[in-house]
Amino acid sequence: SLPAASGLAEMGAHWIHGPSPGNPVFCLASRYGLLGPEAAREENQQVEAGGHPPMPSVTYGSSGKVLNPEAVREARDLFYALLASTRAFQGSREPPWPSVGQYVRAEIARTVPTMAGGQEDARRLQLAVLAACLKLECCISGTHSMDLVALEPFGEYVSLPGLDCTFPGGYSSLAERLLSDLPEGTVLFNKAVRTIQWQGSFREEGDDARVFPVRVECEDGDVFLADHVIITVPLGFLKEHHEKFFQPPLPERKAQAIRNLGFGTNNKIFLEFEQPFWEPEQQLLEVVWEDESPLEEPGADLEASWFRKLIGFVVLQPPEQHGHVLCGFIAGKESEHMETLSDAEVLSAMTRVLRTMTGNPDLPAPRSVLRSRWHSAPYTLGSYSYVAVGSSGDDIDVLAQPLPEDPRDPRPLQLLFAGEATHRTFYSTTHGALLSGWREAERLNQLFQAPIPA
Repeated sequence: SLPAASGLAEMGAHWIHGPSPGNPVFCLASRYGLLGPEAAREENQQVEAGGHPPMPSVTYGSSGKVLNPEAVREARDLFYALLASTRAFQGSREPPWPSVGQYVRAEIARTVPTMAGGQEDARRLQLAVLAACLKLECCISGTHSMDLVALEPFGEYVSLPGLDCTFPGGYSSLAERLLSDLPEGTVLFNKAVRTIQWQGSFREEGDDARVFPVRVECEDGDVFLADHVIITVPLGFLKEHHEKFFQPPLPERKAQAIRNLGFGTNNKIFLEFEQPFWEPEQQLLEVVWEDESPLEEPGADLEASWFRKLIGFVVLQPPEQHGHVLCGFIAGKESEHMETLSDAEVLSAMTRVLRTMTGNPDLPAPRSVLRSRWHSAPYTLGSYSYVAVGSSGDDIDVLAQPLPEDPRDPRPLQLLFAGEATHRTFYSTTHGALLSGWREAERLNQLFQAPIPA
């Protein structure tokens, strides 16, 4: 039985997205017995959620009432139909718009006036729900706006079947199991790397026999010499630091791929309550600002309205384990602004939002707040990657290519690249990251097994 992971809050990865046989994270978690009985059920593995888990949810409007579930569903179905229709542009020479956001908005402008039977109130509600859908999509894509996400390659991303599930003992229980197979002291923590020198000829002091092409220097001055280094630092760090981090600098093609690809922020805000104000069966509390529309520019005042980017809250399950905790999600510039605020300011803004949405001005404030700050984290500088306007899946493949580029180089595979941003169809996910690491390990296996050229 698992120890009660009381008050467990995942600051990073939250779900296994698409827990089914094609997902290596799910397969490992099952093999190690890290999942609850629900998650491993056969029928859960067959659910086609298209990356949008169907959870029992309630949608609050800014007028302080629960919105009509029928109206919400109708607008959401339209949105997901539009999102699905983006797949038609894969490989298209001339997509109608550069970005997913522009395409979706153009389609909304074309279709919504005729829906809702011409009733103005119904149409306004449709538009407000569609605006909320776009914000949710920003969280999923880890971007500030869907206008930054390229339309043509958008359909290359693959969603696995299965009903998203979590680790009862936390995501770290998987890493701990994997680490436990390694000899003691193999993994060094708190060893930030300053530079990676490659294409060199480095010798260890007092050992002239052995020459290494790669030298890794840490911020504390420690040095490691190597034949091969697998680099898994986030794309956000590479964007900011690749010119100084690698010596000599990366080839221009690789540097350009790093610049082209998108990398944004998605943060969590955990709120702990003395008592729940929601019903026990609710798993998702969504918020819709009824005066918003995807066809109108949002107000640009971050300070005054950053909290409007919040998509709502997931209820952490089960309460026996977590207490009464909501986990909010917020992406983009507003999310980055939130990182600069104090806990008290965030707590107060969240209390205001919940009082507005529930229509209860006396709703007790949460007793504590905890949040991620991925944009300020110096070695991450954001959350995960997306294929930005001006880039394509080819950039992901270029980023994944090992160096040196010349396959005939006598010292191959000096720098290998892994991480979510190097997986063409599973970028932004833990399973993409895991598969990319296995891919690079396999490259080295092949090299070590190859016959030595005469």
